[in-house]
Amino acid sequence: MWWVTQGRLGQALGWARERGLSVEDDLSYLREFEHITLAKVLLAQDAAEAGARFFDEGTQLLERLLQAAEAGARTGSVIEILVLQAHACQARGDSQAALGSLQHALTLSEPEGYVRIFLDEGPPIIPLLRAAAKDGIVQNYVRRLLAAVNKTQNTAPVQQGLIEPLSERELDVIRLLASDLDGPDIARELVVSLNTVRTHTKNIYAKLGVNNRRAAVRRAQELDLLSRTMRPPTRPVVRDAHSP
Repeated sequence: MWWVTQGRLGQALGWARERGLSVEDDLSYLREFEHITLAKVLLAQDAAEAGARFFDEGTQLLERLLQAAEAGARTGSVIEILVLQAHACQARGDSQAALGSLQHALTLSEPEGYVRIFLDEGPPIIPLLRAAAKDGIVQNYVRRLLAAVNKTQNTAPVQQGLIEPLSERELDVIRLLASDLDGPDIARELVVSLNTVRTHTKNIYAKLGVNNRRAAVRRAQELDLLSRTMRPPTRPVVRDAHSP
């Protein structure tokens, strides 16, 4: 979440409250991204306050999320959660556990060539990747990730990275993708066909440089695209039979 990376933790916690998020929620795929973000906020808040108030809640939530993602075979989510667990362990001085979580993440990532998940972590991921390289963990892949992270640090901020601006309707769609609505529900909300929603979603993925809903929502938050108010849907005009 952009607010977390910018250290605006009060706003991040406010967002979590507005979304009605809690560490005690029942977990579901539709809100998985939000709960992963909540875990990030809790861990970041703990680090900022240099205490354990939020750490246990954040790590316990990550463990529950990991179990759910593994059960659902959602590899991208599993990798992201493992990386967060690695950061949490590193922050508490448990380098061995941190490297263990990262090794698991890298082993899953390497065959699929995941890069963005690691790039999104920014500079904090560099020491962990260097430790992995030193231990000989998928060395060629880790070197490629390190090169990509270093390159990202020397280029324009992520807010300038949009390939092409989203249209008004695509902004409406991405806002709804950030909710717990499924495809048919989004189509009904926008008064369009499901195929139209799928076309907009495909275009959104291309413009944001992602390949799934969770990544699209995360990218949209980084670009501050979700703060806008959705325009009312254009509903078809139904004319009376005697109207001209």
